[in-house]
Amino acid sequence: MRAWIRFVGSGAGLLRPRMLEALGAAGIDLVCGDAAPSGLGVLVFDEVDALTLDAVRASRLSLSTRVLAVATTAQGLAGGACWRLLQEGASDVLSWEGSHDAVAEISARLERWHEVERLIKSPEVQRRLVGRSPAWLPVLRQLVEVATFTDASVLLLGESGTGKEEVARLIHELDRRPDKGELVTLDCTTVVPELSGSEFFGHERGAFTGAANLRDGAFALAHGGTLFLDEVGELPLALQAQLLRVVQERLYKRVGSNTWQHTDFRLVCATNRDLSEEVTQGAFRRDFFHRIQSWVCRLPPLRERPEDILPLAQHFLRAMRPDVELELDPHVREFLLKRDYPGNIRELRQLIGRICKRHVGSGPITVGDIPPDELPSVEGLGAWCDASFAQAIQRALMLGMGLKEIGRSASDTAVRLVLEEEQGNVQRAARRLGVTDRALQLRRAQREPS
Repeated sequence: MRAWIRFVGSGAGLLRPRMLEALGAAGIDLVCGDAAPSGLGVLVFDEVDALTLDAVRASRLSLSTRVLAVATTAQGLAGGACWRLLQEGASDVLSWEGSHDAVAEISARLERWHEVERLIKSPEVQRRLVGRSPAWLPVLRQLVEVATFTDASVLLLGESGTGKEEVARLIHELDRRPDKGELVTLDCTTVVPELSGSEFFGHERGAFTGAANLRDGAFALAHGGTLFLDEVGELPLALQAQLLRVVQERLYKRVGSNTWQHTDFRLVCATNRDLSEEVTQGAFRRDFFHRIQSWVCRLPPLRERPEDILPLAQHFLRAMRPDVELELDPHVREFLLKRDYPGNIRELRQLIGRICKRHVGSGPITVGDIPPDELPSVEGLGAWCDASFAQAIQRALMLGMGLKEIGRSASDTAVRLVLEEEQGNVQRAARRLGVTDRALQLRRAQREPS
């Protein structure tokens, strides 16, 4: 496993030979350097000062970078220093001094992160969840890690159309339980109160009028697998009370039976409601809420991840027209980027589907393929430096960054985004940025570790 390592401070410098030898013996191929890092790495420091914080911030220029911050002494993390490091972009914080086995702890974290990054790039993840924007990648990393390495129940929060059902399916696919059962989905908006007991618990023959045969409910069907309760916020309060025991203890009775049944399933719930607010208002049971929120994931709306609009559009194009590689011409790309998506990813997918049905031939998709009712007004095209751009600048100013630092970060971000979009092709990226190939290569060399 390959990782970069950087030392900040005199104490960290003195510890350098010992750490390199110990981590190398643990099988970690280390690359030393002082330039902006990329990939998984370790930052060793004495104290959380300006130099340390600058080193952590530099890692944010590459979305693929994850930093394990290691203090040389426990004193280096005094005064809440670990929280500042996390706020600036570190993924975890450890202390070398006083650790039971610092080398094992560092190795374990790097190995876990390495496996998570491998899974993110795997076909099983990429075919379901597309995007690597700053707002989406941390969420994706957490989803993959929780799904693969734990059996925790998951509560998915997010607006309609943000992909909660796809996430639930991925959690089930990545679950590593041996002899895993099926994914059972129950849409809570369709549950009829009078029949809810049978829907969830099943019923015995003759339990009520019309119960001609024994029937398994959702809890029985999900045994050994995953139970996905979609729109769990729609469940009536009375039904929430009935579900408390089975969610907590995995025990239930069929309607019309006195015998306890055991079930073993992973629970995934999803809702577009603010359940915390619902609990405060008494519209959702507090005890049930705490039972289903073993791990909570908020899926960001599409407006918070605009960098993923074009990758998602291309993904939908490939799925809808697998027979031909369709491209978007620059004007269509601009239209997609500037359009609003109140329906989020679902709305984008429907739009791409409408565009696909109008397109003929194998050439690029052009503005004539956009449905007439979708055409923007000239006034609606707007400027690229909109409110979100101003908010990013405002946040940088609040964090104490100066004009030079803001400009450099904006330039580095533009370079990274274009290179990713052009799949590393320097000539095409330079052409889009309006610089020479040589200038872009020099800039990259200055930012990459030696």
